[in-house]
Amino acid sequence: MLPSQEVRALAPEMDPLRLGMGWTEEDLDKPQILIESTFGDSHPGSAHLLELVNQAADGVRQSGGRAARYFVTDICDGQAQGHDGINYSLASRDMIANMVEIHHGATPFDAGVFIASCDKGLPGLLMGIGRTNLPSVVVPGGVMEAGPDLLTLEQIGKYSAMCQRGEITQEQLTWYKHHACPSCGACSFMGTAGTMQVLCEALGLSLPGTALLPATCEDLRKAAQNAGRQAMQLARSGLKARDIVTRKSFENAIIVHAAISGSTNALLHLPAIAHTFGIEIDADTFESIHRDAHFLLDVRPSGRWPSEFVYYAGGVPAIMEELRPLLHLGALTVSGKTLGENLDALQESGYYEQCAAYLARTGLRKEEIIRPYDRPIGKDGTTAILRGNLAPYGAVVKHSAVPKEMHRAVLRARPFDCEEDAIAAVLSHRIQPGDAVFIRYEGPKGSGMPEMFYTTEAISSDEQLSRSIALITDGRFSGASKGPAIGHISPEAAEGGPIALVEEGDLIEIDIPNRVLAIVGVQGQPKTPEEMESILATRRKSWTPRAPRYPEGVLSIYSQHAVSPMKGGYME
Repeated sequence: MLPSQEVRALAPEMDPLRLGMGWTEEDLDKPQILIESTFGDSHPGSAHLLELVNQAADGVRQSGGRAARYFVTDICDGQAQGHDGINYSLASRDMIANMVEIHHGATPFDAGVFIASCDKGLPGLLMGIGRTNLPSVVVPGGVMEAGPDLLTLEQIGKYSAMCQRGEITQEQLTWYKHHACPSCGACSFMGTAGTMQVLCEALGLSLPGTALLPATCEDLRKAAQNAGRQAMQLARSGLKARDIVTRKSFENAIIVHAAISGSTNALLHLPAIAHTFGIEIDADTFESIHRDAHFLLDVRPSGRWPSEFVYYAGGVPAIMEELRPLLHLGALTVSGKTLGENLDALQESGYYEQCAAYLARTGLRKEEIIRPYDRPIGKDGTTAILRGNLAPYGAVVKHSAVPKEMHRAVLRARPFDCEEDAIAAVLSHRIQPGDAVFIRYEGPKGSGMPEMFYTTEAISSDEQLSRSIALITDGRFSGASKGPAIGHISPEAAEGGPIALVEEGDLIEIDIPNRVLAIVGVQGQPKTPEEMESILATRRKSWTPRAPRYPEGVLSIYSQHAVSPMKGGYME
């Protein structure tokens, strides 16, 4: 008996309550499919999802089931930037997962279709899938089109900093702001939203070729309808999420993450998702896979093109074809077939010919967007884990976006206890070449682990500073960030980690090839490791914990229960 029918026998109120909202008596006997989405008027990545929800529901209906639409609207990191709203961003991921668990736990379903486009919506839904182990299909909600001259939203931070420095006029900035988001969908660059869409497919939880579809195209609506049909197949077969997602699935996802130069936020999300599936993935897993990985995708912010072009070049399947010898091709997927079988089937289906027709309109060749494996953009991965006396548990850097001049450097520490003070110092030219800008007390327990987006943009848009300083934080970065940025410092300052002990003028060694991040001197004078250990021990004795920034509310709950960023920053 299906779970939905078992609960009907236990709860006599179930039938009348469903009849009261328009179900028919025939509907009551059908397989019941949860359609959970982040639809809402919160941002372009979610405002269009109701149409996809209805398409998925139609696919369920056509296959003999009854769909129930549930909603857990996500927030927009872009609209939360520049004020304390961004502190709620990471916590919202866990709250979305909580609501998926609550929705299914209170009224069990037979399978689910999960629809989202963006940064916290997709990982939140994936965490909910892992917790509930519901037979599930994920529909990535697509990406927006680029604006005039391929303008995309991640460029606005740069133009804003340029305006504040007087390099462009307010009128120019306004024009850019009014043309950067011409349609619904996730932002059209390989930020966290685009990264998570790709990883949903790489994990095997989305149907083949459905990530990064343009949000305005008919192909996406068909994908949503097909997801509804496939959810019915999963309900009937009993193939659950944990039957599909294994450690090999996560290894596939990380291999793809390296090839696309994915957002560093994936190092928070994939371990957190894996945890809900009963699988332990940590920063060292990323480090071992990324170490010699080939970087193939020439897409912003690390490359030239908007992410809508990825689909035109063949999408995630085309990326996987380049990586085929490295992938676990026997990994099962929601199609009911293995990854290798999916890739073989796409070759015969006309999928690549359809993509090529779109690509022809751009005047580009596939190889200009997705590089061949033997002609990569880089051969040493894209993300690294650094350790040393500054970050004993680790720190994260997307080194593919760091100027080569900053891969090895010794810099002067300029510590700030909040982002507002740091960005003011950058924009007023109080930060000089050779400085290491620290922003601390911004980790999960400090303030919810917000993004340091505007500070990274202020630095990366300054040609001199972007090649001569570093930004180091226990917070995190937007997937749109580029430049010399090192985040996720662990332990964080709020826990008394070494980042809390850094003082003005300390010497900071960055050595990305050797994966080192360390305090190596005081007041410009080098010290031995033993001397630094003694100095930090003395400083630690005088350090006192700060009062919680949020003594009540959801951020108080999150900060009390969040684990280290190196484990995923989830609530324990």
